[in-house]
This record gives sequence, C-alpha cells and structure tokens, in this order.
Amino acid sequence: MKLRTDLLKHLREEDLQEAARNTVLRYEPEPLFSKTGVGSLSSASTEERANEVAHNTALIRKLKRRARRGGKPSDSGS
Repeated sequence: MKLRTDLLKHLREEDLQEAARNTVLRYEPEPLFSKTGVGSLSSASTEERANEVAHNTALIRKLKRRARRGGKPSDSGS
C-alpha cells in the first residue's frame, strides 16, 4: 500500500482518536511499569489485521473526499 502523505493535511483529531480506540485493546502494560505507561502491543489476530486494513481503506476514502471538498487535488493512486 502506498503511503499517502499528501492526505495528512486532511487528517483530523477525531480520526486519530478512532484509530487509538481500535488499538488500545491490544495494549498490555508491563506489570512493574504500569504506572509509567510503559508496555507493548500484543500480536494481532488475522481478523484484527483484516479490520485494520478495512479501517485504513475507509480512512483513505474519507480523506480523499475531504481533499476534493477542500479544493485541493489528491493523487488518484492508493
């Protein structure tokens, strides 16, 4: 998948919050460092990876629509 840096200027805080909410379930704090927030992400299942791909595809479509509405041309590649 091509990295769409041209769409970053159309990214909103709500988009980032949604992505964080989807990932936080996999976060596992280290027992000794749980107060500091140090931890790691557990491995994702095949289903979780498929959901991530679907979410990313939907986000790219949404950002392309925002780019068109904003009058800024976006690259037609994905």
